[in-house]
Amino acid sequence: MLIIFALLYLAPFAFETANSFKTDGDASANGLSLIPHPPTVSAWNQIFGISNNGVTDIPRWLFNSALVATFITIGSVVLASLAGYALARLEFKGRRIVFGLVIATLAVPSVVLLIPQFLMLKELGLFNTYAGMILPICVSATGIFMMRQFFLQVPVALEEAARMDGAGVFTTWWRVVLPVVRPGLITLTIISFQGAWNQFAFFEVATISPKYFTLTTGLANIVGGGLSAGNQFPLKLGASLLTTIPIAALFFVFQRYLVRGRLEGSLKQ
Repeated sequence: MLIIFALLYLAPFAFETANSFKTDGDASANGLSLIPHPPTVSAWNQIFGISNNGVTDIPRWLFNSALVATFITIGSVVLASLAGYALARLEFKGRRIVFGLVIATLAVPSVVLLIPQFLMLKELGLFNTYAGMILPICVSATGIFMMRQFFLQVPVALEEAARMDGAGVFTTWWRVVLPVVRPGLITLTIISFQGAWNQFAFFEVATISPKYFTLTTGLANIVGGGLSAGNQFPLKLGASLLTTIPIAALFFVFQRYLVRGRLEGSLKQ
């Protein structure tokens, strides 16, 4: 049963890969065939700008996706770990209220925030900029909650020993606590990068110029009729495959850390 469901799940990716190496006519007439007749890399030439007739902006969209996803991931890991540590260990008035408000934001659908986010970006002069694509989503309540749960598992004795040696709060967080919760940091890194790489709705609201398109928004433009030369199924499916490859590679490389991190984060000692 597992093999059957695995094959059903992988079938769309197999068709996607096969059709990206077909001609437009072959992909339109034989979309479910896994063997191109004849095989061609013309779609990939267009994707990477080798061909003069076709899409030449996809390499820039790939660069935008990598740039934005990298900075969002860095911001998410740093800010979420700082906030999570504060909510887990620091004693201050209103800590429970602050944590409750953070958790409450998880109940708000992200689509509800799109118009307010757009208005804020316009007022702050961040609309259609890289900063506007990164800053509003570089930290999330999910990341803060996850890191707080990991920090709660760290024995308090480790931090007390560090303070006895003269370490301050920031030094304790950086040198003592973070190395212990490394599986959690790796898990948050994977989840943050995946979320930023696949982000569509917010980027669609935060940008209007094609030079700021990511692979997701650029691909939506292609599928929605941004190109007029026929169906161009090989080009669309090749661009879609290009969007999938980095996330799939990231998952397969770090999947053991992801599983371990989620299991450890679900327990409180």
